[in-house]
Amino acid sequence: MKLFFPYIFERYLAKQIYATFGFILFALVALFLFFDILSELGSVQGQYTLPLALLHVLLKAPSRISEIIPIASLIGSIYVFSMLASQSEFTILRIAGLDVKRGLITLAKISIPLIALTLIMSEWVGPYSEAKSDQIRMKALGSSFTSQFRTGVWVKDRLRNEEGVGPVQPGVRYVNVGKIDKDNEIRNIRMYEFDNIYHLLSIRTAASGHFDQSGTWVLNDVIETRFKETKQSDPLNPVFSAQTLQRPTVTLESDVTPQILNVLLISPEKMSIISLGRFIEHLRDNKQDAQRHSIAFWKKVVYPFIIYVMLTLALPFAYLKVRAGSIGIKVFGGIMLGMSFQLFNSLFSNVGLLGSWPALVTALTPPLFYFALALIGLRRVSKA
Repeated sequence: MKLFFPYIFERYLAKQIYATFGFILFALVALFLFFDILSELGSVQGQYTLPLALLHVLLKAPSRISEIIPIASLIGSIYVFSMLASQSEFTILRIAGLDVKRGLITLAKISIPLIALTLIMSEWVGPYSEAKSDQIRMKALGSSFTSQFRTGVWVKDRLRNEEGVGPVQPGVRYVNVGKIDKDNEIRNIRMYEFDNIYHLLSIRTAASGHFDQSGTWVLNDVIETRFKETKQSDPLNPVFSAQTLQRPTVTLESDVTPQILNVLLISPEKMSIISLGRFIEHLRDNKQDAQRHSIAFWKKVVYPFIIYVMLTLALPFAYLKVRAGSIGIKVFGGIMLGMSFQLFNSLFSNVGLLGSWPALVTALTPPLFYFALALIGLRRVSKA
C-alpha cells in the first residue's frame, strides 16, 4: 500500500474512505437483497423452495454491487470528509500543503481499486452469477424465457443455400423463436428467407432445436415450403410453384448463436461490455438499429469514470465549516446528489435515444456535467 500511496495523508484518507465505503456498500446491498427476497417469495412453489429462492437472489448480488458502488462511494466519501472537517483534521492537512490539485490526484488513486472492483463485478462475476441464478429458477419452475413480444423473439440472419449451409448469399433470413428453454434449447421456430429483391424463397418451421458443438443449429420436426418462379413469357405475370418438404432433422449454419438469443431477452444495461460489443457488431452487419445498445455500451465504458466523479463531488464537503450543517445533513445531501445524478443519467440516455444523438456524447454528458459542478464547487469553497 505504501508503494501506491507513498504519502501518509494518502494512506490515511484511503483507509478511512475504504472502511466507510465497505460498510455502506454492505448495508445498501443487504437492503436491496431484502426487498428482492420479499418480491421473490410470491414465486415459491413446488420444487422452487425457499432455499432455492434465497440462492437465486444471492446470486444476483454481484450485479447489485456493481450498480450500488458509485452511490456507496459518494456517501462514504462525503461522510469521511465531513468527519475530517468537523474535527479540523482537513484544516491541518490544508495547512500542511494539501491543495485542491493534490486532493484530486489522491482521489484518482483511491478510485482505482473501486474501479477494478466494479469492472470485476459488472463484466465477469455479475453476468456469470446472474445467468446461473436464472438457470436455477427456470429449472425449478420448469419455465422458459420469452421476449416482450407475444410471437417470441425476432432476429435477422444471413442467407445461405437451400439446405441452409455454405457461403453467405445475397438475401436475408428472418428467424422467429417462440421460447428458449434451459440448456439453450429453442422451441416454436419459424424462418422466412428472401432473396436480394425480397422475393420469398422459403418458409421453414420446426418444433424444437439446439446448438451443437460444431457451431450449427440442429432443428427437429421440420416442415419447409419452398417457392420457385416458373419461366413465363410475360414478365408482368409471374407464376410461382410451391414445394413442401417434411424432415425429422435439419442442420443449419447461422450467425444467430444462443448468446445472441439470450442477449435479446435481457436489457442492454445488464450485459457485459464484450457481449454488447459483439451484439452491436451483429446488428450493424445485418443493417439493424444499434442505437440503444451503443448507448449502453458507452455507458459501460464510461462507468468507471463515474466513480471518480462521485469522489470528486464529495471533496467540497471537506472545505465546509461545522456551522454549515451537521454530518447527517451533509450525508443526506450526498444521497440526494447521487439520486439526482442517477435520474439525470437515465433521463439523458432516453433523450439521446429518442433524438438519435451520438452514443458517446449521450454517455459522457451526465458525468462531465457533474464533474464540472464538482470543480465549480471546489473552486468556491476552497477560496472561502
